[in-house]
Amino acid sequence: MSPTRGEIARAYTILGEGAGDIEAREALLDRAMGPKRRKKSSEKLRRGRRPSEGLAFVARDPSGSVVGTVRLWDVTLGENGPAALLLGPLAVEPGLKSGGIGSALMRHAVAEAVRLGHGAILLVGDALYYGRFGFSAGRTGSLAMPGPYERHRLLALELKEGALDGAKGTIKAAGRKVKALDFV
Repeated sequence: MSPTRGEIARAYTILGEGAGDIEAREALLDRAMGPKRRKKSSEKLRRGRRPSEGLAFVARDPSGSVVGTVRLWDVTLGENGPAALLLGPLAVEPGLKSGGIGSALMRHAVAEAVRLGHGAILLVGDALYYGRFGFSAGRTGSLAMPGPYERHRLLALELKEGALDGAKGTIKAAGRKVKALDFV
């Protein structure tokens, strides 16, 4: 008898990402998303930046291995526009997909963003998957990603009512930059 989706998700622990998780996370992202992941428009916004403070998470299996990851990044919506978060990438070990780990990571990341007082989260992804968490393209029509993307996949979730009112223009990277010493 195989475990149910809920049983799989409960067998894992979600924790804040630590410095020692970087190599395992990168290997997981390569397995889950392939080498083309680095060419996506979202990656342009993440390059050279650190995730938003307190908003990078990993899922660990009972042995302590990283089997899931999600990060949120600080962005600005247009020129001098409001601050928001960009979610991504969300990834789960390929052999464990459909086990509820990605959903648990999403719910945890959204709850922490709310707790920390953020107003909105954006992402580029599948509306059928992310719609269950409240994301839609309904508030992103006046926004654009830097570089190629599929417009219908730019989704948003308001964490505070009105956070996306008047948001327009190209999404820009914001937040903490990576320092050379971060790589030592």
